[in-house]
Amino acid sequence: MADTVKKTPVAKIAVTLPKEVFGVNVDNHELIKRAYEAYLANGRENYAITKTRGLVRGGGKKPWRQKGTGRARFGSSRNPIWRGGGIVFGPNGTENYTITIPTAQKRLATRQALSLANKSKKIIVDEFATKDGKTKATVDLLAKHKLTRRTLLVVEDKTDLIERATRNVSNVKVVQAMYLNVYDIMNADKIVMTKTSVELVKNWLIPEKAIVKGGKNA
Repeated sequence: MADTVKKTPVAKIAVTLPKEVFGVNVDNHELIKRAYEAYLANGRENYAITKTRGLVRGGGKKPWRQKGTGRARFGSSRNPIWRGGGIVFGPNGTENYTITIPTAQKRLATRQALSLANKSKKIIVDEFATKDGKTKATVDLLAKHKLTRRTLLVVEDKTDLIERATRNVSNVKVVQAMYLNVYDIMNADKIVMTKTSVELVKNWLIPEKAIVKGGKNA
C-alpha cells in the first residue's frame, strides 16, 4: 500500500483589524473620489506643448496683396485661423495640474478606502518574507490564498529582496505601509498586509493631532 500523506492545514494569522482604521463609517465617497483624482493629477506630466503664431515656422511673406483680389486681408499664413498656423490658448508646458489635499483629509480618505475594502472582504493578513529574493516566495503566497487577480502587497519595508521577488509576478504590486494610498487600495482585487504593516498603517493614519473638525471618524 502506498503511504498516505496527510495534508497539514494552512495556518492563519489571527489579527484583529483596528476599527478606527478598517471599520470607519463611510457616508459618501466624495472624499475618496477627491483623493483618487489628486493621486492621478499629481503624477501627470506636462508633455503637451503647442506653438503660437510667433513660434510657427514660415509666414513671413504676405499671402497676397492687400486690395484688389476680392479676398479677405491676411498678413501672414501663421494666422491661427489658417491650417498650419499658430494655436491659440494651447498648452505650453508650464501648466500645473497638482491638487492639494490637507493631510488630515488624505488620511481620512485612506481609512475610508481601507474600510470599504475590509467590508468587501478584500483584506488578508499574512506574513511575507524572502531571504534570497526568489520569485517562488511570491508565487507560494498567491497559491496559498488562491489569488489570481490584481493583488496589493503591503509590507513594512520595501527592501531590494522583496522588490526582486515580486517584480516578475504579474498582477502584483508592492507598496510600503507608509506610502499606502487610495488609488492602490481601490484598484486592488485583494490586499495582503503583513502583521507589522497593519500596526504601522494604524499609527500613521491616526496620529494624535490628525483630527478633522466635525468628523466622527477622524
